[in-house]
Amino acid sequence: MGKNDTRVVMRFAVLTMVLTAAITVKEVTSLTLCKIDTDDMQKCRPAVTGNNPPPPVNECCVVVKSADLACFCRYKFYLPILGIDPSKVAALVAKCGVATIPRNCRA
Repeated sequence: MGKNDTRVVMRFAVLTMVLTAAITVKEVTSLTLCKIDTDDMQKCRPAVTGNNPPPPVNECCVVVKSADLACFCRYKFYLPILGIDPSKVAALVAKCGVATIPRNCRA
């Protein structure tokens, strides 16, 4: 297994552990990931799923603008598992007026 493969596996393992802990602990209703609350991420879900997603609502753009996009880019390969099209995320970011896309987010 190459060095890059090991990193991907480790990131997935850490993400899985965090999400599992959040699900199994009743007191935890959400967690912070890349500087935003995971409950707030749901405000953007309609704009990045489905065949013809609606434009993002203002609350979604507030979330996008406050997010650490460089951090989120580390997880972009997991988006399809969640039913999210990465190209729609890129379009969402642009629609919310974020002009600077981190280098590791570009195709």
